[in-house]
Amino acid sequence: MAQMILLLLLTECWQDWCKRMKRSVYSVGQVNSYIKNMFTQDFLLKMVCIKGEVSNCKYHSSGHIYFTLKDKDGAINAIMFAGNRKGLNFLMKEGDKVLVTGSVEVYERDGKYQIYAKEITLDGEGDLFLKYEALKQELEEMGMFASEYKKPIPKFATKIGIVTAPTGAAIQDIRNISTRRNPYVQLILYPALVQGDGAKQSIIQGINALDILGVDIIIVGRGGGSLEDLWAFNEETVARAIFECATPVISAVGHETDTTIADFVADLRAPTPSAAAELAIFDMQQYFDHIDTLKNRLNRQTYNKLELTKSKLKLYYLQLKVKNPANQINSNKQYLLVLEDKLHQKMNQKLQDKKHKLILLAKNLDGLSPTKKLSQGYSYVSDDDGKAVRDIAQVTIGENVNIHVLNGRMKAKIISKE
Repeated sequence: MAQMILLLLLTECWQDWCKRMKRSVYSVGQVNSYIKNMFTQDFLLKMVCIKGEVSNCKYHSSGHIYFTLKDKDGAINAIMFAGNRKGLNFLMKEGDKVLVTGSVEVYERDGKYQIYAKEITLDGEGDLFLKYEALKQELEEMGMFASEYKKPIPKFATKIGIVTAPTGAAIQDIRNISTRRNPYVQLILYPALVQGDGAKQSIIQGINALDILGVDIIIVGRGGGSLEDLWAFNEETVARAIFECATPVISAVGHETDTTIADFVADLRAPTPSAAAELAIFDMQQYFDHIDTLKNRLNRQTYNKLELTKSKLKLYYLQLKVKNPANQINSNKQYLLVLEDKLHQKMNQKLQDKKHKLILLAKNLDGLSPTKKLSQGYSYVSDDDGKAVRDIAQVTIGENVNIHVLNGRMKAKIISKE
């Protein structure tokens, strides 16, 4: 009976509460705001550290990083704003195990909650990263990364030493590339431990042994892995062995995104062992192609030079022919003949002009000739001195005079004058 009464009371209370709830209607924004306030007031969510695996990682052009943090039991959206990326010491990618420290808040517009990351470290490798950064800074301050200490890599290496695991993918990649690019290059492998106990000492011994052997280049590397797997290449003793090595060293550790202390100390850093082989082994076919190109260029330039020389020789021959003394003499003879012709023409023209003028003068003179007058019946008188008598006053009575006619002269005496 009591149970029935209690049940009735609970039913009435439930109905009454439902009636009150029907009277209170809230918007979506109000509910989201209420939930956001609840998250804000929770002290635990203001600074929480979550462990998980990175998924759907996207680097936005604005500098923000969007990703999902997940484990076998669930997933949570996460974002790290560009202003908080200063403390991120690695390139975050899919599958990374990380520790994300930040605040869990509600994005009010979408009604979704997510963690706003303030700090992200690799799970289990945080201490190693700190150690890595400290050693990197120390060696950099000592000048071991300086470019002036980097030795040039020989272009035509014939003997290449390799310090890596004998069974790893790295040595196989290097061998394949060597066979393709230049099968005549001698590869000398020092089988070294590249991970675990004794790895650093094995790598150092390999570098020293190949350096003494006198190879042209030493490639030190291995395939990719976690920071802990690659740690042997972050050891100070390994870095010093590379730095003190007299032979040029190419570091080829991990994948393209992996960077070790050995990469900074080495004379050249290759992103992968395959890339190291490409850098160390010159491509014979490319070399032969280059020689063919140079040969063709030389032949073309030689041909052009010969053609140009032939053209110049023809020009010089013509110039020499023109300036030949015999040709000069013949040319001058021809010129003299031309001048002689011109001289004869001038002289003939001059003679013709003079003859014509002489004829005119002769005609004029003929018109004035005394002989012609005399032939017409005229005569003239001269005294004994031969002076022509033109005036009656020139003679006196009794004086002798000469009378000239066409065919002779007569003596006469002046008897009278009027």
